[in-house]
Amino acid sequence: MALPFAGQAQQRRRPAKASRSRGGNLKGVTVANLSNYDDRWFHPGLYFAPGFSRFFIEQSATYIQRQALTANSIISPDFGVGIIGDARLGNSSSPFILRFAPGVNFRTRRIEFKPHNLTPPDSVFTQEVSSTVVDFPLLLKYQSKRRGNTRMYMIAGVKPSVSVTTRRSDLLRNKVQVNDNDLTLEYGVGLDLFYPLFKFAPELRFSHGLRNLLVDRPDLYSRSLQSVRTNTVTLYLNIQN
Repeated sequence: MALPFAGQAQQRRRPAKASRSRGGNLKGVTVANLSNYDDRWFHPGLYFAPGFSRFFIEQSATYIQRQALTANSIISPDFGVGIIGDARLGNSSSPFILRFAPGVNFRTRRIEFKPHNLTPPDSVFTQEVSSTVVDFPLLLKYQSKRRGNTRMYMIAGVKPSVSVTTRRSDLLRNKVQVNDNDLTLEYGVGLDLFYPLFKFAPELRFSHGLRNLLVDRPDLYSRSLQSVRTNTVTLYLNIQN
């Protein structure tokens, strides 16, 4: 009767790797956490994503000709949360993972308008656009071979976004309007850290807008701009099992 239990205990035991010095002396033993992690084809999870975003601005011909005012983009913090669905492409040794990670992002972006001939201090105006954005990123992850309990990876893809709420700081002085729908190019690097009960992966990702979000309006502020695109730098804190 003791043999079946001995077999189950052997299956549950995680493989260990011993490291030795040049002289052959034992330095330590590394236990492989979640050793069968890659055997499963699908891995759910969640993420928290603090970051910084801004508008990437291109000036128009009107700005060059008149030079009545300058427009500067101001970097602002944002924060997002969401869920992760990773699906392996191929067998257990395949390095390619398809990731779908929908989430909600609370984002604020600012543009500072300043006249060339600055007279009173109140002539400087900052347009603030605060949005609650729903993201639908579809990404391809390429991961290296696992070394102990760590693994590097690269990730890239596209992220469609829809703004569900938009609040501007001053509706009476609303100088610039932007579209609610966006499409961005995503790329970044990350590190998988395997723990006994879960995998934690910090990831640095860069995002560049592919769409011009500027709404054409017949005022000096809008006509001074040719395009307004989204740029973000985000630290994703991914947790999966």
